[in-house]
Amino acid sequence: MLILGIESSCDDAAAAVIETVEAGVAEVRASTVVNQDDIHRAYGGIVPELASRNHVITIMPVIERALATARCSLGDVGGIAVTRGPGLVGSLLVGLMCAKGLAQGSGIPLVGVNHIEGHLLAPLLENRIAMPYLALVVSGGHTALFAVEDFGRYRRLGRTRDDAAGEAFDKVAKLMGLGYPGGRAIDEMSRTGNRKRVRIPRAHVKGAPLDFSFSGVKTAVATLLATENGRAEQACDLAASFQEAVVDMLVKPAIAAARELGADTIALTGGVAANSRLREKLAAAASADGRRLVAPALKYCTDNAAMIALAGSYRLMRGERDALTIDAEANLAL
Repeated sequence: MLILGIESSCDDAAAAVIETVEAGVAEVRASTVVNQDDIHRAYGGIVPELASRNHVITIMPVIERALATARCSLGDVGGIAVTRGPGLVGSLLVGLMCAKGLAQGSGIPLVGVNHIEGHLLAPLLENRIAMPYLALVVSGGHTALFAVEDFGRYRRLGRTRDDAAGEAFDKVAKLMGLGYPGGRAIDEMSRTGNRKRVRIPRAHVKGAPLDFSFSGVKTAVATLLATENGRAEQACDLAASFQEAVVDMLVKPAIAAARELGADTIALTGGVAANSRLREKLAAAASADGRRLVAPALKYCTDNAAMIALAGSYRLMRGERDALTIDAEANLAL
């Protein structure tokens, strides 16, 4: 069964075609993304109105490119899976309305997909993973731990109480004048820095060891940069020390959650899963604890439509379809 996936929850417009014969097993025939970093870089972050307006221009070309790359036509597709939330509502609406139009015009079944579910299942694009497994979702808008018990059955074990980890990376990069996107800039700069040079506090949520908090670490950097000593620090040392603090605050709850769940596999996913130090340190911690870490290729960490197609595939293969009255939900719960 060929499935067309469409993703537009934030600033990336993406489309993909996957071929699947059973739930969780798929071949990615095509995965295309139109990135908007150049548009938002001047503002130091994503401007929602600009994101949605650009999606209007790019959504159909990116779908057409995916179909062409997969060497198929819309008529060959057996189902359409589209992100309906959570995300920026204007951006969501562009992808969703386009998908609904294609479904109505062609009669192809359509299902709406939760963006977080896509991230939870993204590691299955390249790996066979027995369920249940633990998933650490880390991105600019989300940081949470989930027990992936089965397709459609997810239990949240921990979440951020304030900023997402990716948001903290972007805000600290902006404070340091490193530009946007900040996570990538900090990761690259940290490779030549001393992780122990600058003292950055690690936050722990009292009474909730599987939860996260990143507002304090961001404030700590802002406070440091307001002092003469802080401004005198080498940028690479500050970046490396900040990154190490965030990574420590992600790794410790993840290992604790894996022990609580009894999961042999930890899946790392979301945009921040592309961070080299996080992948390295979580893999080492998982191995030392007798577990394995599975992380998608970098192209499937950030927002993409292949994970959305996969997340919709098990419903489409059961013959399910959503009514064309489904709407976008900015705060859609999983």
